Amino acid sequence: MFKKILIANRGEIACRVAASARRLGVRTVAVYSEADANARHVLACDEAVAIGGAAARDSYLQWQRILDAAHATGAQAVHPGYGFLSENEAFAQACADAGVVFIGPPPAAIRAMGSKAAAKALMARAGVPLVPGYHGDDNDPALLAEQAERIGYPVLIKASAGGGGKGMRRVDAPADFAAALASCQREARASFGDDHVLVERYVTRPRHIEIQVFADAHGRCLHLFERDCSVQRRHQKVLEEAPAPGMSESRRAEMGAAAVSAAQAVGYVGAGTVEFIAEEVDDGDIRFYFMEMNTRLQVEHPVTEAITGHDLVEWQLRVAAGEPLPAAQPDLRIHGHAIEARICAESPDAGFMPATGALKVLRWPAHVEFRRNADAEPAHAPAPVRVDSGVREGDAITPHYDSMIAKLIVWGENRAQALARLDAALAATHVVGLSNNVAFLRRVAASTAFATADLDTALIERERAALFDRPPLALEIAAAGVVARELAAEAALEDADPWSRRDGWRLHGGAQRRFELESAQRHHTVWLDRLHDGAMVLRIGEQRWALQCRALGGALHDVVLGTQRHRLAVYADGETVVVFADDGDSAVLREVDLIAHAGEGAFEAGRLTAPMPGKVIAFLAARGDAVKAGQPLAVMEAMKMEHTIASPRDGTVAELRFAVGDQVGEGDELLRLADE
Repeated sequence: MFKKILIANRGEIACRVAASARRLGVRTVAVYSEADANARHVLACDEAVAIGGAAARDSYLQWQRILDAAHATGAQAVHPGYGFLSENEAFAQACADAGVVFIGPPPAAIRAMGSKAAAKALMARAGVPLVPGYHGDDNDPALLAEQAERIGYPVLIKASAGGGGKGMRRVDAPADFAAALASCQREARASFGDDHVLVERYVTRPRHIEIQVFADAHGRCLHLFERDCSVQRRHQKVLEEAPAPGMSESRRAEMGAAAVSAAQAVGYVGAGTVEFIAEEVDDGDIRFYFMEMNTRLQVEHPVTEAITGHDLVEWQLRVAAGEPLPAAQPDLRIHGHAIEARICAESPDAGFMPATGALKVLRWPAHVEFRRNADAEPAHAPAPVRVDSGVREGDAITPHYDSMIAKLIVWGENRAQALARLDAALAATHVVGLSNNVAFLRRVAASTAFATADLDTALIERERAALFDRPPLALEIAAAGVVARELAAEAALEDADPWSRRDGWRLHGGAQRRFELESAQRHHTVWLDRLHDGAMVLRIGEQRWALQCRALGGALHDVVLGTQRHRLAVYADGETVVVFADDGDSAVLREVDLIAHAGEGAFEAGRLTAPMPGKVIAFLAARGDAVKAGQPLAVMEAMKMEHTIASPRDGTVAELRFAVGDQVGEGDELLRLADE
């Protein structure tokens, strides 16, 4: 086994590799860009080396700097993770030339599978099933159009060097072929520097099923069963699960054998994934076709680890160190069901536009990070909930890299239990500070199609009405959460001194308190009435609800609103308050600080009003004075604080309505402005 390896990646996969290496007693070296100097993966490793600027092209794609770091630190091998240089043939060859072990397949295998067209020709010779199509070298547009007619519409045009959904177009009619081809080739040139394409029959309800393969340098190759990755948006995976629902043992064996044949055809060594397009036939069975091979560890590898009990990163290290595979095919069994959800910084309702910003709040359900139970060799005990993440609360998602925040993986004895655990885990996942897809993932997992395993790559589009543009948490529940948090914060400041109490008690009668909230660009005034007997009533407009609140610790509050009980998690960052309900709904509100914003909204038709009860301390302008927007006009004392009220516009002071020292009520008109 190696004594030290360098991890040529960042984020959760770098942390994941470091965890297995540490357990095996292997020291690790991190590399990092300027943007990642304080990143989690840097702290997860024993050593760290800076390799360049924030952009990936200036750091994580600079393989010579990575090799220099390996030599400088004495690393014997490089683990590329996924993405970046993981499928770069030149980098794999450079490692070999430099005497550093590349923890991955040989350069020739990467090259063989790097071109979709060449790989499919190779697979055809190896007897692996292919989608009917054209995979030749001649890309004359007229020839491609003829081939599309021969194949039969609809067809799929795919960049030969593509991946990640780029350079891919569905074409439904001959009249649309030329424009789609041109668009596909432009995108392929921009993304991969190669505009070569292939044309295939479009499978109308395709499932994306992939087989995890592993091979060693001693001629052994096996598979660790399948994963279903059909739930996708923009050809990118959203939810992955293992095993694939509805997969018969005979079809599983056939697909596994085809995947092993594919790997053996290119002299593969290490971890790889053979991806298939699958479609159901009339008898409920599955027909499958080779799509491509990813010559690296996949993002979704944890679901395979969960159902097999094997650490795939450990396998990678052992195989790269020259050891034989840790198990044989007959030793492998499927235990239970696992599902992975990719939690990303993005806005599903805005076409999954990536989001950036600080993770002001990042809270997970009870979980483990990757672990292995040494007392249960050779398997690790699958945890009900696992989180693989490369960020912490307070970190930022930047535009320089992938938008993934974390992977949430659940395991159950069966699919039903795994689904229930996924729903509960997503409901307990709270991300505040940027747009994210947590609520969307929960809706997908709860959709009829996913729950009943009616899977294909168009599931999200088919379920659009149930998945997008859902209303936020009801205003009264969100407002109750804001009030509960405020009352809990004030109660925490109380002590034995009765004057420290802030519960609104009055000797005679009750008390009222006003909350100004903004939600979805609408303003709402919320009143909290405290009755003489201590009971509370929440009012919004003409609606009233009896209210009871109890702090449960941290951000959690037990709230009874009317006859309904809610368990709410409430987080505040400045004036922004985010309320999460147990059912997964949430709301983002702005709690307007009346003192901080006094004067900003108090001007109405020439009137300047008091934003809260208090005393007039000073007028800073006299009747007849010309004033400018933003000029201080009056000073009030409220809640033992002074606050200056400024002019909202240019004008002339027409009238002072009170004298210095007067007590004023909320909404009282202090002075009036006239136009100049």
